[in-house]
Amino acid sequence: MEFNAEKFKKNLEDRLRRQYGKDITQANKHDLFDAVSASALEIIMPNWMETRRQYDAKPTKQLYYLSAEFLMGRALSNNLINCKIKDKVIEVLKDLELDYDLVEDEEPDAGLGNGGLGRLAACFLDSLATLEYPGHGYGIRYEYGMFEQHIIDGEQVEFPDNWLKHRDPWEVKRSDLSVTVKFGGQIKYGKTPDGQDRFYLENAEEITATPYDMPIVGFGNNTVNTLRLWQASSPDGFDLQLFNDMQYMRAVEKQNNAENITRVLYPNDNGPLGKELRLRQQYFFTSASLQDLVHQFVNKVGTDFSKFPDYHVIQLNDTHPVVAIPELMRILMDEYNVGWNDTWNICAKTFAYTNHTILAEALEKWPIETFKNLLPRIYQIVEEINRRLVIELRAKFPNDYDKQNHMAIIHDGKVYMGWLAIHACFSVNGVAELHTKLLKEQEFKNWNAIYPDKFNNKTNGVTQRRWLMSSNPELTKFICDRIGHDWENDLTKLKGLEKFVDDDASLNELMAIKQHNKEKLANYLKHTQNEFLDPESIFDTQVKRLHEYKRQLLNVFHIMYLYNCIVEDPNFVCPSRTFIFGAKAASGYRRAKSIIKLINSVAERINNDRRVGGKLRVVFVENYRVSVAEKIIPASDVSEQISTAGYEASGTSNMKFMMNGALTLGTLDGANIEIVESAGKDNAFIFGLTADEIIKINSEHSYNPQKYLERNPALAKVVNQLVDGTYDKSGLLFRELHDSIVYGVEGQRPDVYFLLADFDSYVQTQKKLAQVYADKKKWAKMALMNIANSGKFSSDRTIQEYVDDIWKIEKVHIG
Repeated sequence: MEFNAEKFKKNLEDRLRRQYGKDITQANKHDLFDAVSASALEIIMPNWMETRRQYDAKPTKQLYYLSAEFLMGRALSNNLINCKIKDKVIEVLKDLELDYDLVEDEEPDAGLGNGGLGRLAACFLDSLATLEYPGHGYGIRYEYGMFEQHIIDGEQVEFPDNWLKHRDPWEVKRSDLSVTVKFGGQIKYGKTPDGQDRFYLENAEEITATPYDMPIVGFGNNTVNTLRLWQASSPDGFDLQLFNDMQYMRAVEKQNNAENITRVLYPNDNGPLGKELRLRQQYFFTSASLQDLVHQFVNKVGTDFSKFPDYHVIQLNDTHPVVAIPELMRILMDEYNVGWNDTWNICAKTFAYTNHTILAEALEKWPIETFKNLLPRIYQIVEEINRRLVIELRAKFPNDYDKQNHMAIIHDGKVYMGWLAIHACFSVNGVAELHTKLLKEQEFKNWNAIYPDKFNNKTNGVTQRRWLMSSNPELTKFICDRIGHDWENDLTKLKGLEKFVDDDASLNELMAIKQHNKEKLANYLKHTQNEFLDPESIFDTQVKRLHEYKRQLLNVFHIMYLYNCIVEDPNFVCPSRTFIFGAKAASGYRRAKSIIKLINSVAERINNDRRVGGKLRVVFVENYRVSVAEKIIPASDVSEQISTAGYEASGTSNMKFMMNGALTLGTLDGANIEIVESAGKDNAFIFGLTADEIIKINSEHSYNPQKYLERNPALAKVVNQLVDGTYDKSGLLFRELHDSIVYGVEGQRPDVYFLLADFDSYVQTQKKLAQVYADKKKWAKMALMNIANSGKFSSDRTIQEYVDDIWKIEKVHIG
C-alpha cells in the first residue's frame, strides 16, 4: 500500500478545513484524531473498493460471520499497522509537531462488544482479511456500548457508553441498501398461481435497517473486507399531526421504539420487556443481514436458490443469531416461492454454529408467548421444524419419551435456540479441545449420538497484529531482532526464539521490556485512577468478564488469606505483589456486582494498612476494555486463568498473556490445557480439580464444602470475614456471597464452583510461583518459552482450520 507523506498531510489539512473550519494550529485533539483517521481511510478506500469489485466480478463462495458482538477496540493503530504505514504517519505528525500517542488516545473504544465472544469475532475478521479470504461480519451498530463502568464507593455504577458522541470516522453509511424488518402482525395466507399456499404478515410493525460499513484491513496485502452493522429507525417515526396537537411524546414514540432496538448492547433482560428487546435485537440484525445476502444473490446469480450454498456459508457465533435459520426459510418460501424441502436443504448446507459455553443458562431459550407474539411467522416455521424433528426422534428413540421431549426444539413452554442450531446446521464446533469433548460427551451427548459427523473442534486464537505488534512494540522489536519478520503472518515462527533461552543478554532484555511495560502501566493508573503501583512487585492479573465460574472470588480469598498472614505474623515472608483486576458485571447480575464491591473493600483495607508494608496492593481497573487491556497485558507477570475446570469454553485472554510473556496460573480448563501442552507443564502453574473429577463429584452428589472449612482454619477465617465486620461493618453486604458458598442459595447447592475444594491447592501453587519469581533468570526463561510456543494460538491458525474443515472457501488475491 503506497504512502505519500505530502498527500497524507494535504488530506489531513483539507479534512480539518472542510469538517471543522480550522487549520492544524487551531485544531483540538479530537479534530486531529478525526482528520488523521479520515486521511488514513482515504488510503484504504481504493483497496476496499477494489476488493468489492473483484468479489463482484468473479463471484465465489464467501463467509459471513453473524455475531451480536464485535469487540473491535480502537481502529487507528490497528489499521495503520496492517497497512504497514504507522511509522510513516507518526513521522508526518512529528513534522507537524503533533504527538501521535495523544491523537490515538482520542479514539473511543467502539461500543460494539463486551467479552471474549466479541473480541474473537474481531480477531477472526482480521485473520480472514490477512489470509486473503472473502469473509465479512454482520452485526448491530449499537448507539451505546453495554455501559461505561465507574467505581463509586467501591461499587459498580453504570453510565452510558456514548462511543458515538462524535462521528465514527471509520464507518460509511449505506442508505441505498436499507431494508425493512417486520415484527408482530397477523399471519395471512393466499394462493400462488400454481395453487401453493403462501404466507404473509398484516399489520406488522415495520423497522428500517440501515447498514454502516467498516473496513477490515488485511495485514501487508490489498484485501479490505467489510463489517456491516445495522441501525434501526422507523420509516414513519415522526407524526406531524400529533406534534401540532401538542402531543409531543406520542409524536416521536414510533421512532423512539424503533431506535431502542439498536440503542444499547446487551440490555438488562431480567424481566419480560428486556427479554423481548433482546429477541428484537437478534431478529433485527439477522433478518436485515439475510435480506441483504439474498438481494445480492438475486442480482448477481438469479433465483436458482439451489446455488445459494455455493456462494454463501454463514457462521452463527453462539445462539444469538440462530433465529437466522427460520428467517432464511421465511424469505425463500414467502418471498421467492421455494418449497419447504428445498428451503430446508439450502439452510442445512449454508449454516454452521459455534458454541461458546457449556453453561445451560447461556444456551438461549425464549418463552413461547414472547417468541410467538413478536415473530409469529418465524414461530410457525420453528413449529414445523420441531414437528418434523419429533417424528425423527420418535423413530430413533421409540420408547425414550424423556429424551424425545428433552431434545425437542419446543418444550416446557420455551423455544430452545441451541437445539435448533444443532439440528439445522451442517457443522457444530466447540472452541477448545476440552470444551468440544464436554459438549460431545455431556451437554450435547444425545445430539452427538444422532449427528456424530457434525461435531468438531476449533480452538480459539487471537491476532498477533493487535496483541503483540500494536500493544507491545518493544517486545515486537525484540522478536524481529532475533528471528526477522515472517512471524507476523505465521506465528509458529516464534518457535525460533527457543534458541535464545540460555542467552543471558536476551533474557535480560526481555525482563527489561517487561519492567518498562510495568512502569508504563503504573504511570497510566497513577494519572487515571490515582493508584500507586510498585513496578518492582509481581503484577498478578485477572482481567475478564465478571462471572462466578471465572472465580475472581477465589483470587480475592487468597488475597484475604495473605493479608491475614501478614497481620498475624510480622515476620511473614512473601514477595511484593500487586493484584490487578479488571471486569464488568452484567447490570442485573447481583452476586457478580457483590464480588466487585468485595474486591474494592479488600483493596481499601489492605492498601491503607501500614502493617502490610508494601507487600500487597490490590487494584481494580475501572471500565476494563480493549484499549486498557493493551496496556495491562504486556505489563503482567502472572496470568490468572482460574475458572472451575470444565466451565470455561476456551478463554482468549490466556493466549494474549502467553504471547506477551506472562506465566499462566490456572486450572486445566478451556485452552489452558493446550497452552500447557504447547509451553510445557514446567512453564506454567497448574492447580485444582480436573474437569473429570468435578463431573464425578457432581454425578455422585458427594461434595461437602463444610469439610474444607473444618480442616482448614485459615480458610474458615477468610470465609467468615465476609460477614464478621472485617470488610463491612454491618456484616450484611457480603452475606449472600457467604451463604452461596457455605449453605447454598436460590435452590443451588453450596459452593457451586468449588472454591473451597480448590483453595488449598491454589494457595500452595501461589507459594511455588513466588519462590520461582525470586529466581529472575528462571522466570525469564519460562516467559521466553511461553512466547516462543504461543504460535498455535494465532487466530490465523483457527481461521485456516475453519476454512479447511467447515467453510471450504478459497483465497482471492486482490492485485
